[in-house]
Amino acid sequence: MRVEVLGVRHHGPGSARSVGRALEELQPDVVVIEGPPELDALVPLAADPDLVPPVAGLVYAVDEPRRAAFYPFAVFSPEWVALRWALEHGVDVRFADLPATHHLADAEAEDPPRRPRRRVDPISALASAAGYDDPERWWEDAVEHRRTSSLTHFAHLREAMEGVRGDLEVDDDARREAFMRKVIRAEMRGGRERVAVVCGAYHAPALDPAAFPPVSRDNALTSRLPKIKVAATWAPWSSERLSYASGYGAGVRSPGWYHHLFVTPDDEVVPSWFVRVARALRSEDLDASTASVVEATRLAGALAAVRGRPSVGLAELTDAARAVLTEGSDLPLRLVDRTLVIGELLGRVPESTPMVPLAGDLAKQQRTLRLKASATSTVVQLDLRRESQLARSVLLHRLAVLDVPWGTQVDAGRTTGTFKEAWELEWTPELAVAVIEASLHGTTVRSAAESRIAEEAREAADLRVLGRLIEECLVADLPEGLRAVVAALAERTARQHDTQALLETVEPLARTCRYGDVRGVDVADVAHVLQTVVVRASVGLRAACSSLDDDSAAAMRAALEAAHRGVALVDRDDLRDPWTEALVTVGRDEVIHGAVAGRVNRLLLDGGHLTHDEAAARLSRRLSPGTPAPAAAAWLDGFLTGEALLLVHGDDLLSIIDEWLVGASEEAFEDLLPLVRRTFSRYQPAERRLIGTHLRDLASGRHTAPSSTDSIDLDRAAPAIAAVARLLGMEVAS
Repeated sequence: MRVEVLGVRHHGPGSARSVGRALEELQPDVVVIEGPPELDALVPLAADPDLVPPVAGLVYAVDEPRRAAFYPFAVFSPEWVALRWALEHGVDVRFADLPATHHLADAEAEDPPRRPRRRVDPISALASAAGYDDPERWWEDAVEHRRTSSLTHFAHLREAMEGVRGDLEVDDDARREAFMRKVIRAEMRGGRERVAVVCGAYHAPALDPAAFPPVSRDNALTSRLPKIKVAATWAPWSSERLSYASGYGAGVRSPGWYHHLFVTPDDEVVPSWFVRVARALRSEDLDASTASVVEATRLAGALAAVRGRPSVGLAELTDAARAVLTEGSDLPLRLVDRTLVIGELLGRVPESTPMVPLAGDLAKQQRTLRLKASATSTVVQLDLRRESQLARSVLLHRLAVLDVPWGTQVDAGRTTGTFKEAWELEWTPELAVAVIEASLHGTTVRSAAESRIAEEAREAADLRVLGRLIEECLVADLPEGLRAVVAALAERTARQHDTQALLETVEPLARTCRYGDVRGVDVADVAHVLQTVVVRASVGLRAACSSLDDDSAAAMRAALEAAHRGVALVDRDDLRDPWTEALVTVGRDEVIHGAVAGRVNRLLLDGGHLTHDEAAARLSRRLSPGTPAPAAAAWLDGFLTGEALLLVHGDDLLSIIDEWLVGASEEAFEDLLPLVRRTFSRYQPAERRLIGTHLRDLASGRHTAPSSTDSIDLDRAAPAIAAVARLLGMEVAS
């Protein structure tokens, strides 16, 4: 019986190539691969041509999918090469490691914590012993760039690692190795003549049968461990995620480069790499001539020779590209790093892959709507007037409800009421876990989203949450969810005595009523709740605005502005009348905090419910010498928020403010300056300039406002009037 332990570097192309040759030489009866035994069930799918790396074995807790672990495989992973070799030669495959059923279980209560030990990278120790200050470079020189290998090479590497394990204090992997030995013993007892074990190089010495400890010791380490129910599946992985530590605890810095190194013939590695670099630069309209590619290839070879490297590595390629192709600039190299060194590959799994029903429904909708998952970030523009694009929007909004953030809405120069949406799409492997977790709510995307909405509505702490949920139901087309939220909202509103919470609910309800028709949603129940909320908020507004400190006044002002936008959006008499009456009551009350009172008076003035003369009179009273400077500044801030034209065309208002500031004492002026400056800083520079010019003209007496329309020259205005009329589609008399 012969057991050969092939110690590898996870995701290393040199190790992968060596494993392939060693397996050809050994011709084993069974291949044992480092990984949880739950992956055994996924082995047959690895033979499917539609399973395209990078992929990951995903093992998750059935009752709590958030507990999950990924075990990634790339084309250049030694484990993947071993798996594919075994399938192509009809050889059995076994995975050996700590089972995920134990690994994902919460062992804190049953398993006494072990004293943590300092982890030292054994590869770093070997590199240091060889005189390298960079372990990555040592591994590349010693393993990755070596195109020949054999079982003898693995034996030498195992001996070197044994010396490292004996000298360094490393993390205790005894339990994992005990489970690996358990599988190897089982295969040996089964009569296997030749067993190949593919594992991380660090574990290799412990898995040599000549060094096995007594069975009783391993049994003690592997018994009485907590367990949970788990399931396994294949999930797409990405080149970017290969650079992260996950699954095996291994990540590589340059997965794109390693993929190129693995799949490219020896004599074409360097020139073909620079061809790809040149193509990437040209895609961004940067110069990259054929002559430059030839020169960069020569320079990379020269750098490797000068540095004493056995072959050209990524460092030489990068330095040569910087010198020849990017003229010393690092900025274009960022593009090369993202697209080539790391790579943008996203794996693919076959339809026969075991998955939860929700994942199957999502995959079906992705195919139907032609929304392809991609590891690179792409922005899609949606026109909601088109049925197919509206369906895409609905799917993305429903996934957002389920906390599956495949798409993120970005600015498309729109408001909620327009027909345009823009989404930035990027599929990450972690979304596979999010989909499994969301499957606890339902078997389809729609049913799961409606269930999630109903659950959040039941648990909502305040009306603001319910208002947000109503908007989510609108854009995600969830009528059942909408009914659940409206019912919860109606019940909470009847018991709600917090006027500010009612105010914050008005705008989302109004948007739902205003734009429900665009998406074909029945909003009759929402309209009824909106009327109740507006009336109750109007009745309690005056009392809610009393006795506010500065922070409370700022919050009330924001809530009041939001409610005013909502009422204006719907523009119904049964909402506008009680709301306007409430604003009038608050506006005339001079004991209310200035930030709120000033804002209310401006809203009344803009809405035509307060005359210019009345507004000037109230401004004058609130800026009188008897009013404390901070209180006057707060009222002014609320009143001036909005368009600057109010001051440009209102000489009396500007004069009142000017006289108030001029008449302030030196001490009061020091307090007022930052407050007033903050108020005027909200205007655009051109508006501030216009106000300053207008104020200067008033002070010099040069400004005279037109007293009537008699001063308007209609002949000169005629061309402008005609142009505006044409833009509005009106007929213009010749």
